[in-house]
Amino acid sequence: MRSFINLFGFAPVALIMFVPLFSPAFGAGAGQAFTDPGDIDRAVAEFTGAAIGEVGGARAPADRRLKLARCDAPLLADWHGTAKTTVRVECPAAAGWRIFVATRPHPQDAQQQRVVKRGDPVTVLVRGRGFSVQQSGEALENGAIGDWIGIRTARHADPVRARIERPGLAVIPAS
Repeated sequence: MRSFINLFGFAPVALIMFVPLFSPAFGAGAGQAFTDPGDIDRAVAEFTGAAIGEVGGARAPADRRLKLARCDAPLLADWHGTAKTTVRVECPAAAGWRIFVATRPHPQDAQQQRVVKRGDPVTVLVRGRGFSVQQSGEALENGAIGDWIGIRTARHADPVRARIERPGLAVIPAS
């Protein structure tokens, strides 16, 4: 013990405190404790079909300083909002997270994409494992396929939010 102190100039307790700093978990393998921001970029590019900076793709790459928990499941991507200018990327694992990535909008007229207009009759379908229930309603706003819009199912009922699947059909997924 004495020779160890004389050789290194500090007590073994101090050595124990420094050992983790030199372990592989803090060196080259440190990125494995977090999700690589490049994985987020790839998920957005696959979802939108456009590269970073292109029309329809992410405006910029994910910030490389992000320290999101490592995700052991494939990342999920979907549109956030009706304007389709933001992609929501999330980790579906138990200790999951969610991040929003801005995209470069398409220059084409957004009205051409609308398949449901305010006041249109819409069938609302609640779809779950092994069941589906449907009811008629009225669209409270315009929307394109994939948009979440408000729908009134009865004159005095509170509106519900449903995702447009095709003209005249909006779906509420039940997990």
